[in-house]
Amino acid sequence: MRETVKLWRRHHLTYDQTKHVVEDVRQALGLTAPKERRRTVARLDREEVERLIEAAYRRTSRYGLMVKTLFYTGARVSEFVNIRVTDLHLALDPPQVYIAHAKGGSDGYVPILPTLAQELRTHLGGRRTGYLFESNRHDQYTARAIQLIVKDTARRAGIDKTVTHHRLRASVATILLDAGMPLDQVQKFLRHKRIATTQIYAQTSARGMGESYVRALEGRH
Repeated sequence: MRETVKLWRRHHLTYDQTKHVVEDVRQALGLTAPKERRRTVARLDREEVERLIEAAYRRTSRYGLMVKTLFYTGARVSEFVNIRVTDLHLALDPPQVYIAHAKGGSDGYVPILPTLAQELRTHLGGRRTGYLFESNRHDQYTARAIQLIVKDTARRAGIDKTVTHHRLRASVATILLDAGMPLDQVQKFLRHKRIATTQIYAQTSARGMGESYVRALEGRH
């Protein structure tokens, strides 16, 4: 991986160029995709999410609110660090956050809970400019910093699973699907361009349904 980084950096490859390089290398090596690939996404259940958020709050109130906001918005970490105060629309019913700088240009509004909106108001304390979350030096958080916060918080919460920002996104998606939100609405919430991408989470939700079914009926006759 390090050698590939050096090579791509030396030639100043763009994102699109790296995609073509990978495709060409696979073709040159004769690599083909597996005929069957498991298209499900690992997730945290609701109890694990609650433990994670509680552990973040025990560390600092700011970290707690950051992890909670990351989860409830379903934002990618690259989008999360770019949320500005002006992207908040907390007076709407329900309150909304505009997600900009989105992957593939999929900018859009996502709803949040009124209780979270009130916490964000308190956090801002009247501030109307800058990023929603800023470091002690009033700088923008890096994506790497958020990733480390999530990882360390999961360790403190005693969660054995590997917890990443992407797993939080998968978790909120499958929890919404489990609760009965239609697939097209979850697609809009996640800002997926293709519903086939969202269906990966639906398959995970179906597995969760089976697990819940067994837990509910096991031992009954």
